[in-house]
Amino acid sequence: MIVAGCDIGSLSAKAVVVDDGRVIASHVIRARPLPRDSAREVMGDLMRSAGLSPDSLDYCVGTGYGRNSVEFADSVESEIACHAKGAWKIVPDARMVIDIGGQDAKAVRFDDRGDVVRYVYNDKCASGTGRFLEIMAEALDVRLEDMGAIAARAQDPVTLSNQCVVFAETEIISLINEGRDISDIISGLHTAMAHRVASLARSIELTGAVTMSGGVAKNPGMFTALQEALQVKIRPMTVDPQIVGALGAAMIALEKAGGNGG
Repeated sequence: MIVAGCDIGSLSAKAVVVDDGRVIASHVIRARPLPRDSAREVMGDLMRSAGLSPDSLDYCVGTGYGRNSVEFADSVESEIACHAKGAWKIVPDARMVIDIGGQDAKAVRFDDRGDVVRYVYNDKCASGTGRFLEIMAEALDVRLEDMGAIAARAQDPVTLSNQCVVFAETEIISLINEGRDISDIISGLHTAMAHRVASLARSIELTGAVTMSGGVAKNPGMFTALQEALQVKIRPMTVDPQIVGALGAAMIALEKAGGNGG
């Protein structure tokens, strides 16, 4: 049984195709201005890379903030449910996933089938999100993907006093003008963001193993900072953490189509 999941986020679009519970292809693109176009492009690229036609799919689930624009989806699910199911598929003994997306951060507790037990999210402020790091990278004139490696060189990390993106950016510019090392500034950014996300996760209680999804999970500096803030060892993903939501959508598609997602 061949199914797919399509996750349309604010900054990226992801799609995964699964054959009888096994991932056979995945694809990630930068989000287009219209969610509908993002869905069409990422799924088209995915089908070509997998050597499949859209007619090959038995079921497709759309998710993410643009899920209602996935015109070819048979049904849609919340990203909360999909990240839980995807995290459970990759790390079966995990019971919480922390997802830091482009415009929100969420912590989701789930059971031994990957079904949501409790969740909390922050979508009212950019701090604690991927967009926060993106803005800070622009202010520091560094590449977003280089921030983890740069932070690893820190000798004397700064302590940021502002959580608001606007004020944090102003504070960073002041630190640069004071001659503070870029690595120390980025390390301080990771720590400040990690403590904000850790506070979110603790509000629904840490029980069982924890894992991390979303594009920010690929930043080793942020991954380490979050572990230190939570004081637990985070289980790393064995797949690209950015596709976990799409994978979860595909696993739900498999269930809806009558397959076995275990």
